[in-house]
Amino acid sequence: MTYTQAILLIVFIAAALLGYKIITKVPSLLHTPLMSGMNAFSGVTLLGCLSATAAAVALSSKLIGIIAIILATLNVVGGFGVTHRMLKMFKKTEKGGEA
Repeated sequence: MTYTQAILLIVFIAAALLGYKIITKVPSLLHTPLMSGMNAFSGVTLLGCLSATAAAVALSSKLIGIIAIILATLNVVGGFGVTHRMLKMFKKTEKGGEA
């Protein structure tokens, strides 16, 4: 492992731990609205995965990039699915009441 790879691994681990710590502090009532707001950032992540995979030279890097593309796509689709379900709760039914 090179010096650069070690630094990148440390940054990745620190970001994962910090993200987990922050998410566990968010009240459960805010998770769905925050998720719907983060879909734009997930789209940016998907674009980053696509460009990094396109620039990859080694086969192992391309395989990791493909896995990243799949996971980022699942994150975007899942986020929009949750947002759609959340917005359906606020639509009025035909009888005039709330769903």
